[in-house]
Amino acid sequence: MNDEMAWVAQAQQGSDEAFTHLVETYQTHVYNLSYRMLGDQNAAEDAAQETFLRAFQHLHRYDRKRPFGTWLLSIAAHYCIDRLRRRKFTMTSIDGDDEQGGFELPDTDGPNPESEAIHSEQREQMQQLLKRLDATDRAAIVMRYWHDCSEVEIAESLNLTVSAVKSRLHRARRALAGYWQADTAPAHHERRPHESPAF
Repeated sequence: MNDEMAWVAQAQQGSDEAFTHLVETYQTHVYNLSYRMLGDQNAAEDAAQETFLRAFQHLHRYDRKRPFGTWLLSIAAHYCIDRLRRRKFTMTSIDGDDEQGGFELPDTDGPNPESEAIHSEQREQMQQLLKRLDATDRAAIVMRYWHDCSEVEIAESLNLTVSAVKSRLHRARRALAGYWQADTAPAHHERRPHESPAF
């Protein structure tokens, strides 16, 4: 039995110290998923706290055959989906900037202020694009590409079939690529009939 499973077993028997170890291990993962889902630091912190509270309250229901991290991310994803559905606002009007850049983030060998600025801008742009997705599609994308969850794990976490997860991931990837291209395409300049083609 590894340390994590030992902590889970001890926490299920009422050990606060063991549960604290689990929180310390997963707090960054849970916060990051919540931030990607909700797009706001304060909301993500609240979601992370609520996730660990719910995990603590329902620890007796945790199935040890399932990875503990996946179970926690499932709680976080469901909470965030509920929050997004309660907000009920449309996310079609995004006041994003037209930063140029590809879909891939640049590789850097060391800290570089210019590349860090580009990286930060692209991260923020991706966050804005994620906001346009349906809440469940967003959860599937975040779990797959930011937390390396398998399609089976995502299906279990979101109460979907594996084929539904594949379909949602495919649709969401295409939507994100379309949004990215639309946001980064140079503005089309129409030439007046009397103007030179050079302009």
